[in-house]
Amino acid sequence: MFTTFMFATGIENSIPTINNGRTRIDQMEKCGHYTHWRTDFELLDELDIQVLRYGPPLHKTFIGPGRYDWSFADMTFAEILRRNIIPIVDLCHFGVPDWIGNFQNPDFPELFATYAEDFARRFPWVQLYTPINEMFICAQFSAAYGWWNEQLRSDQAFVTALKHIVMANVLAMERILKVRPDALFIQSESSEYFHADNPAAIKPAEIMNARRFLSLDLNYGRRLDSEMYEFLMDSGMTRDEYHFFLSRSSLRHHCIMGNDYYVTNEHRVQADGNTRAAGDIFGYDEITRQYYERYRLPVMHTETNLMEGPNGDEAVNWLWKQWANVLRVRNTGVPIVGFTWYSLTDQMDWDTALREENNRVTPVGLYDLDRNIRPVGRCYKQLIHDWCDVLPAQSVCLAVPVVRPQDQDEAPVRRHQERLRKMLHKEAKEDDEPVATAHGVRR
Repeated sequence: MFTTFMFATGIENSIPTINNGRTRIDQMEKCGHYTHWRTDFELLDELDIQVLRYGPPLHKTFIGPGRYDWSFADMTFAEILRRNIIPIVDLCHFGVPDWIGNFQNPDFPELFATYAEDFARRFPWVQLYTPINEMFICAQFSAAYGWWNEQLRSDQAFVTALKHIVMANVLAMERILKVRPDALFIQSESSEYFHADNPAAIKPAEIMNARRFLSLDLNYGRRLDSEMYEFLMDSGMTRDEYHFFLSRSSLRHHCIMGNDYYVTNEHRVQADGNTRAAGDIFGYDEITRQYYERYRLPVMHTETNLMEGPNGDEAVNWLWKQWANVLRVRNTGVPIVGFTWYSLTDQMDWDTALREENNRVTPVGLYDLDRNIRPVGRCYKQLIHDWCDVLPAQSVCLAVPVVRPQDQDEAPVRRHQERLRKMLHKEAKEDDEPVATAHGVRR
């Protein structure tokens, strides 16, 4: 059993499309992971990192309804298992295969849930999942800002994308639990805050601060306030669809709330509703406590980074600031169980939020794209060395019950999984009543 605080990094598998679907921005391809995946896994050993946010490229793996090309996933996950790395499996990151189209497709939730279940059956030793990454951001950028995928700009398009994305995430959790009853789900979601620039901006800022919670409210089956409920109903969500989410609230007990925080996560709001970057005014500490007070779930800092600048220490200083925030969150009583510098290597074209294909390096990695360590990589390794044996001693209760990949067949693990399987089966029988689904109401 792996019982320590989870120091993690990630290898990004973003695949949004731009130019009305004609161009796909495949981060794994642009960052050389398809060629250097063995080297990338070796780099984890250099840093003493045992937890990796990682997933197969959805558009290359999910090639049709019930049809898969597992070749790359089989190679990479075999190596992850051999190295005893703990993966947090990221199944959908900002895009879908061409044959699905985009997040306006009402068939997406069921199709994706089937894919998630089939992945879990193929790799039954995987325990940690982020079925869909940053659900709010994905819907916002695709269907409110018009940047990615469907490239629409309306409340109705946003709500349609959001309900399909969250529904897919919820159904995927249910299907994975059928295969792996001790699975844990880490919702990597952007933690946002909107500051009013002036008195006339107070109302639009309030609306944005309510709207930022929508993906997690739906995912965790939390009842909405009247204003957000009316917004969803006015924008195309049905009562049956809303009750679909309420009826799945028990899934939250299998979840860790992942909060992503970047220097761009806080916004200044003008009276007309336009926004601009505010910088880190409140910071990860304050905003995470707002999310924790709303959902009361264990927390993980699932993404952060900062571009290395001309001084060479910008990312190092940001790492220190984020870690100080993590310690403050923990010391104020929030059960925080992990921290992630995202990602392992530099990325590409995030200076335009993947809206353009310019092939410009975004220098945010622990390593550059030649796989040379950056100063922030050395500092993260030292931070892990300094703190890895301290944090578990502070509270044994904050250790996440994660099974190491090579320990899956131990008898205590099998007995625990069987107890959970019986418990889930009993809950399902007791809950045999009409429930809302993606396509109406069923028993």
